[in-house]
Amino acid sequence: MADEQFYQIQPCEHRQDVQVRLPDGRVYSGPSGSRLEAFMRRISTPQSVPIMAALVNGRLAELSEPLIADVDVEPITLATEDGVRIYQRALTLLLDVVTYELFNARIMIDHSLTFGGLFCRALNHPPFTEQQLAQIESRMRILVAEDIPIQRETMRIEDAMANAREHGDAGQALLLEQSGRKEVRVHVLHNIKHYFLGRMLAPSTGYLKYFAVRNYPPGFLLQFPTRRRPTSLEPIKHSPKITTVFREYGQWLNLLGVPDTASLNQDLEESRSREIVLVAEAFHAQKIAEIATSIVAHRDRVRLVTIAGPSSSGKTTFARRLTIQLLANGLRPFPLSLDDYFVSREETPRDENGDFDYENLHALDLDLFNKQLLALTNGETVTLPRYNFETGDREIGHTVKLSANHVLLIEGIHGLNPNLVTQIHRENIFRIYVSALTQLKLDRLNRVATSDTRLLRRIVRDARTRGYTARETIARWESVRRGEDRNIFPYQEQADVMFNSALVYELALLKPFAEPLLRQAEPGVPEYVEARRLLTFLEWFYPCDASLVPEDSILREFIGGSVVSDFVPHL
Repeated sequence: MADEQFYQIQPCEHRQDVQVRLPDGRVYSGPSGSRLEAFMRRISTPQSVPIMAALVNGRLAELSEPLIADVDVEPITLATEDGVRIYQRALTLLLDVVTYELFNARIMIDHSLTFGGLFCRALNHPPFTEQQLAQIESRMRILVAEDIPIQRETMRIEDAMANAREHGDAGQALLLEQSGRKEVRVHVLHNIKHYFLGRMLAPSTGYLKYFAVRNYPPGFLLQFPTRRRPTSLEPIKHSPKITTVFREYGQWLNLLGVPDTASLNQDLEESRSREIVLVAEAFHAQKIAEIATSIVAHRDRVRLVTIAGPSSSGKTTFARRLTIQLLANGLRPFPLSLDDYFVSREETPRDENGDFDYENLHALDLDLFNKQLLALTNGETVTLPRYNFETGDREIGHTVKLSANHVLLIEGIHGLNPNLVTQIHRENIFRIYVSALTQLKLDRLNRVATSDTRLLRRIVRDARTRGYTARETIARWESVRRGEDRNIFPYQEQADVMFNSALVYELALLKPFAEPLLRQAEPGVPEYVEARRLLTFLEWFYPCDASLVPEDSILREFIGGSVVSDFVPHL
């Protein structure tokens, strides 16, 4: 056999083409040096979801990248998280260029919106009028139709800093200085240059066909597709309560004097860490006390408090701290676990993959739950169930009777769903939404995504409490996000009050915990790209000393050492 193979080896001419192998087995060839974009356009159809980038041998690559060797390629479309990020960055650059050209104005990206969009403000210009916003959108569409290339340019760090200052980006200039890098790659459109976190953008304006610019007081909205609807825009939903929370957090940042990451780094370096930690924690303590006071003020009618929020929002610690505040105000909270009301395993609904769907509302025995809830609020004696996760069946739990001084406390993903509690009148329920709604920014166009903050929290907690690797947590994250989109976010405005669990210093705190975990992700696995993205993101933050964090902090739920983790009040 060896001899036979030996004679099959023959000299040949150097190949002038490269081959692109797709996951479905298709293979395309083209001249060496052809851009990845050319191959992706070849495989696309008018009905296809737009391709924004691709995994090239397991590495995320821009469409502008030339191919000089045979590669395995997996397209990244607008139906993926990375695809949306790339689209969003390019659209933000286009918006920034147009507002500057039309009105000599600079914009600030404040925060995201759940229906696919960014809340924006003009910095050196009065709020844009409806007519001005229409002008902006019209000009953007003209540039999209012209399909102008978005150029890439490598700049010395000193030149990039000077460019940032020239365009009013003092925060970015300071952040680049703090990075210790010798050079960065910026993107260029109409001679305007900007550095973007994540670095990758669409190759030209022609990719940015789906967007809208709308009035959204007190600023305006830049809308773009979501993964759920990659070729259209979702209906605009006004969320006044969420908007108020973001504004309040912005006020906290102003009071701290920490408008962006560069300012945070500067303060941490100048030994202001203790002040930042203690004042940020004081904001939390004050807010929790206000919520408790509001519940007590309506104690004559409120018999049930429900708490809901997305993964890694710190709901458990919040519930414990709220319990302590209620006790200090003369109320006795009684925690009721929704998990104990799961139906038997064989009766559990299944998801689209045929797996048990424990996040489905009907995975709970709603009849029993509501019957016992009503009995408890009426002061009757009730024998509670206890769910055995090993056997998948309910068992007999404690027998309890609540006094008039008790208030039921329920924490769970369905806490805001109006279909959870059907036997108690709405006015007898106090609903709380908890989430980490950070408004901290790297600079005016690069915001910190709230989902990234929660994912980093979860990576650190899962490693400490469950022994999961960062890769395992990242692999589960997409399923977690789908559950949130289905069971939590649609009901967030149902809350009577919202608690923002974000802390300005937390990414600096999580950095030394998360980085070693993320570095363990190996090249070639699907989660490697996300791990590398998070590592690159954390590079912009200086670390914060964990010993400064109070023992009852929300963040102790993730890094450990919480004094309230096992606190349960006596009946």
